[in-house]
Amino acid sequence: MVGLGSMAGYGIQSMLKEGHRHLSGLEEAVLKNIDACRELSAITRTSLGPNGMNKMVINHLDKLFVTNDAATIVNELEVQHPAAKILVLAGRAQQEEIGDGANLTISFAGELLVKAEELIRMGLHPSEIIIGYTKAINKTIEILEDLVEKGSENMDVRNKEEVVLRMRSAVASKQFGQEDVLCPLVADACIQVCPKNPANFNVDNVRVAKLLGGGLHNSSVVCGMVLKNDAVGSIKRVEKAKIAVFAGGVDTSATETKGTVLIHSAEQLENYAKTEEAKVEELIKAVADSGANVIVSGAAVGDMALHFCERYKLMVLKISSKFELRRFCRTTGAIAILKLSQPNADELGYANSVSVEEIGGTRVCSTPFVLLQKIYLYSSSPAFILFCFFIYKVTVVKNEEGGNSVATVVLRGSTDSILDDLERAVDDGVNTYKSMCRDSRIIPGAAATEIELAKRLKEFSLKETGLDQYAIAKFAESFEMVPRTLAENAGLSAMEIISSLYAEHASGNVKVGIDLEEGACKDGSTLKIWDLYVTKFFALKYSADAACTVLRVDQIIMAKPAGGPRREAQPGGGMDED
Repeated sequence: MVGLGSMAGYGIQSMLKEGHRHLSGLEEAVLKNIDACRELSAITRTSLGPNGMNKMVINHLDKLFVTNDAATIVNELEVQHPAAKILVLAGRAQQEEIGDGANLTISFAGELLVKAEELIRMGLHPSEIIIGYTKAINKTIEILEDLVEKGSENMDVRNKEEVVLRMRSAVASKQFGQEDVLCPLVADACIQVCPKNPANFNVDNVRVAKLLGGGLHNSSVVCGMVLKNDAVGSIKRVEKAKIAVFAGGVDTSATETKGTVLIHSAEQLENYAKTEEAKVEELIKAVADSGANVIVSGAAVGDMALHFCERYKLMVLKISSKFELRRFCRTTGAIAILKLSQPNADELGYANSVSVEEIGGTRVCSTPFVLLQKIYLYSSSPAFILFCFFIYKVTVVKNEEGGNSVATVVLRGSTDSILDDLERAVDDGVNTYKSMCRDSRIIPGAAATEIELAKRLKEFSLKETGLDQYAIAKFAESFEMVPRTLAENAGLSAMEIISSLYAEHASGNVKVGIDLEEGACKDGSTLKIWDLYVTKFFALKYSADAACTVLRVDQIIMAKPAGGPRREAQPGGGMDED
């Protein structure tokens, strides 16, 4: 007779390998999933809005991030919980689709799930909540259409004032107080590279060059590319440049097989060296004869090749990154050639000018730390040391006449963290420009839209007769998260602000939002705070979809044990301990 100890498991235990985990039911699956999502949204929520707090994240590579950008925060956190990952994916989808609004997506989805937990504890089934949330998001999209500012659908994407107006709120959410400096820079860069059909605008055509030192007021826009390195030779400036690009480098090519050359006399050695020199000179002369006056190398530049480039008055640049090389080719219209040879006329690129410019003062050596050490030894002035430290030589490729497809925003700042955050603000501005090229409609910002949506959805919920009305009412309450968070992050009384907003909107003032500087409720049109309709539309849609997806889960089955690789079973029935 077989003992009970050797009997196989029953139910799901008999199907899966030993070491699996199975969670089911409201308490174990649904509420634990909601709890994980609540924790994630609590992290991002305090970074929402212009006064959002920064997070200090150190990733697995020990790289430090100091930012309030939700997309960066959740990407570097490496979230492992499967339910919280759904919110991360929703934020990532928003970032890829629009490029802004990831924080709203994650925070609002978390708030919806918190309200859903209240309904579950009241006795509602998750299926009833999902039906209510689905009705609510459909009604929200209808109301959102009504809130669109009349006439905003007709916009000239090359009108700087209109572009800055739509871009302000996106940039201010990352760099509050600096939007008046950043927005014109981003707008100029975007307008320069905007194609004839604005719908084909490519965000990759606006580049960012980050240079330490100075301040944001020293930032500028360059029509073309800015390479953060010096020219290789002594020629530092070429006007009306014809450019040859060699992806394989500018040097003598080595043979694939090893060979041995036996030299018997000094004369033979001299002839051998002259032959090599003659071959290199022949190649460089062929490039010069093609009309090119700038050579760009994607790999090493040999000393002998550089010598002949100097002789034939050819400017030499080196771009190690293949992605940067592709952008350079796109900017100048050049075709990259694999090996050093005479280029055809079609393969040459063109630029108005290629020049090495110094940013920050006088010329310095390529190793600023060595320079700093030398200055410290011979000078007692700290101001002089700092002044000399932040000096850069960059190569500027300008292409201001027709065919320009790349613009560069040169950012200046005191630390790498500040420059990284400025770059994220620029990226948000560029992505907002891309969105307005597709759909330029705007809606009131400063939480005016959210309060109006909450008011109208509550009215809509009262007309419903089933249990869905409770879910719709909770969906409406979730919109209060935005003004509450904006007020709390600015140090204001959330209850006073929300009650004032409801009072104003009940009077028919649908554009009234929060003025964070004065701590009062004001008309958003006078504050010039507008949000893009398409950003809000996708953020709310992705939030509702993510919340419903999490609520639909009633079982979690993990086929491998949590916390490490699966342990192999031993022949005797035991487990192999690590």
